[in-house]
Amino acid sequence: MSAEAPAEPPQPSAPGPALELLVHGVGGTTPQEMLGDPRTVLVSGDEKAAVFRRADDVGAERDPARGRGDPVPEAYCWSNLTSGNGARALWLLLLPFMVANLAHWMRPRARGRVRTTRVYGALVRLVALSLTVVMTAAACEVALDLVAWQCAGSAPCTDGRSWIGFLAADGGGWWSQPGRRLALAALVPVALVGLLWYLSNRTWTAYESQRPPLGEHTPVADGSRRATHNPHPEVEDEGDGDGEGEEDEHAGDRERDPQAPQTAVRFALGRPGFWYGRRHVARLRAAHTAAGFLTVAAAVTGAPARHDRGGDSALLQALGILLTGTLALGACAVVWVVVHRGRSERRFDVRVERTAVTALPGASLTVLAGALVYASWSRPGWESHGTLPGELAFSVLTIAQGVLVVALAAVALRLHCRARHPRSVLGGLGGPAVAVLACALGSVMTGGTAQRVADWLDGPGTPGMDGDGFIPGPPVLLSWQASVIPVLLALLFLPALALVVRTWLTGRRLGGAVEREYERWDSRLDRGDPAARRLGDTGWRPDPVRTRRIAGARARAALTDSAPLIVGVLAAATLLLGAAAVYGAWRSDAVPGRAFEGGFADSAAQAVQFLGSWLVGFGILLFVTWGRRAYRDPSARRTIGILWDVGTFWPRAAHPFAPPCYAERAVPDLTWRMSTWTAQTRARGGRLVISGHSQGSVLAASAVWQLPAETRGRVALLTYGSPLERLYGRWFPAYFGPEALRALRDEVHCWSNLWRPTDPIGGPVRVPSGPRPSPDRTALKDPVAYGRSERHPLPEPIRGHSDYQADPAFADARADLLSRIPGVPRQGRRRRGPRSGTDPRKGRQGSSGRSSG
Repeated sequence: MSAEAPAEPPQPSAPGPALELLVHGVGGTTPQEMLGDPRTVLVSGDEKAAVFRRADDVGAERDPARGRGDPVPEAYCWSNLTSGNGARALWLLLLPFMVANLAHWMRPRARGRVRTTRVYGALVRLVALSLTVVMTAAACEVALDLVAWQCAGSAPCTDGRSWIGFLAADGGGWWSQPGRRLALAALVPVALVGLLWYLSNRTWTAYESQRPPLGEHTPVADGSRRATHNPHPEVEDEGDGDGEGEEDEHAGDRERDPQAPQTAVRFALGRPGFWYGRRHVARLRAAHTAAGFLTVAAAVTGAPARHDRGGDSALLQALGILLTGTLALGACAVVWVVVHRGRSERRFDVRVERTAVTALPGASLTVLAGALVYASWSRPGWESHGTLPGELAFSVLTIAQGVLVVALAAVALRLHCRARHPRSVLGGLGGPAVAVLACALGSVMTGGTAQRVADWLDGPGTPGMDGDGFIPGPPVLLSWQASVIPVLLALLFLPALALVVRTWLTGRRLGGAVEREYERWDSRLDRGDPAARRLGDTGWRPDPVRTRRIAGARARAALTDSAPLIVGVLAAATLLLGAAAVYGAWRSDAVPGRAFEGGFADSAAQAVQFLGSWLVGFGILLFVTWGRRAYRDPSARRTIGILWDVGTFWPRAAHPFAPPCYAERAVPDLTWRMSTWTAQTRARGGRLVISGHSQGSVLAASAVWQLPAETRGRVALLTYGSPLERLYGRWFPAYFGPEALRALRDEVHCWSNLWRPTDPIGGPVRVPSGPRPSPDRTALKDPVAYGRSERHPLPEPIRGHSDYQADPAFADARADLLSRIPGVPRQGRRRRGPRSGTDPRKGRQGSSGRSSG
């Protein structure tokens, strides 16, 4: 029998079903708007986040004709994870906590510096802990000092206020004793700490404690370890990332010997436990709750203990000493829990530390109960005078925050010098600068509340000015801190004015470049350029007004790149003015209006004190009303949603009372949807492109990082209006820096990034060409047409950050990505031949005579 005939050449790959997974950006939108169809159906999800399709596309993967046309669009809507009813505006009161949490993620990247990275994380967590203490202390200042100690002890203050009459010292009632008044007023800060615990526990249950989907070999830490799986067997998990509690086996060798062989690493956002912070948040929540209760206990204990030291009761003296020592031990325990361990990311950690989570808050609550009983003990003849003891605590807290921030800056500089990133903001000092702003926000919000309550209780007088007031007022330091706000605003006026002038000059300078750009495009159309023909006539006719508008939009968009300058100036001025406020309060022991004697300095001090007191009150009121409007009005939400969505994108690594991380729900959702769809269509050559706009592009990139390697081979990434490098790469270099984005380009099958010069948020990702082409495409024209033309009879708008899909380049980029994903290979036809077992030229028998071609 004759030999087997050779196989025919394989035919081109057949396109399989294609899916486009759309992810919207900040502000959100409806699935109907995303899909361009009023008839949509829910594919999967709930009221918080869900995937939708057009009604006509249900089961479209089974239609062979769809494999040759446009991809089936799906919309992932996640806006309800960060917005909802007006009550969520209360989350804005947690802004200082959120900003402190951001400082944790802004550390520079320095592979191998495990111990230094751990120190950075511990310092940020201590700054966050100080914010909880400051907020609780401010609540104690208002309820215990201003109301229960000062106002209730002053007859003019209680007159006409029936709600406080039963506490009046001259009333002779059971509650008239100062200690009992303090014990009752302590319920207010205790309720505040309980509310913070409740909000954190509730969002922890809805976000962190919800397990993301587990792969077959996902590493789990639960006492019975599951098989460890690395999506990239050729790389190891990076050991110096955010999970400073987890060190890989090579990290110590690299730190001792910088010349040790370098191994490819797995970047942090690809680790199995990155988007699951159950254990860490539970531990931090317990520590911060205990810190709040201990702060209230200290505020209640201070005055009775001082009184008992000069009294005749040995029992009360002993109880005061015992409580004071117990409070000190409790504070040490809280600090140890906060500093001892960071996040665990290299494995899926489902363990719970029962001792820290249960025993620490329970013990602190027991100490607080003992303090309330101790303060309520009868002490006949005891009267309240002046201010509540503990005024020095605010100065100590402010100095401690300053020391922590300076230490944080030193650690950040050391990390930055290890691996310099030229576009990193403030030379690696972005985290310390943001930590300063978090402390300033906490001081303004808490100090402003105390100032406003004191002004309300003081009647016609001004607290601290020795006028006709009823009470001494809040601690002197709070008045100094409020007084520096007008000075700070005046200092910011100069750089803000410089930016305005620079933007105007830049707009004038860009006019010529804009006209040359459209003129060149018009000439390309004349030469028959295919890309120009798709766009059509741009209506190029020089128009000075049109040119100024386009150039002005580009100049204003560039203002985003000046944000580090403003943040740096603001942080430096805040740190210096804060130090000046502490020094002024300590040196004069009087409010600014009384610290200077005569002359211009006296008048200026009184003016800034008055103006600062009203500014903080007005700012808090404006802040709450603006936040409530933002959650009711989508257009207002888009205005402030950028900062909010950036802040709540990151897990709660430093402060457990910060608003919850929506990405801990969104990223696993997207990862699971891409994995399941590609698995279901793998045999038919399913291809998927995930399209992310603005913040959605960050979610899309994070989800792609989480995909196993076999799934990423069938996934393309399309980003547009993306802040991946412009915002995240510069402010969060350890997670979105050049090395991370370069690794993303090499890991994902293919990636394209669309951007406009008029976009104030999105921009190029600046990943250079290497083994694969750069994701950045040529900047899109905005507007698409300069003037009126046959194709564009009406003036085209300057779209900036929106409507990328309206540009013809969007469809081209999507089609190009889908064409680069391999389809189903068509096997060549075989010609039947004689069995090979009888052919002397074949060295084997029993073959079927078929080849894979």
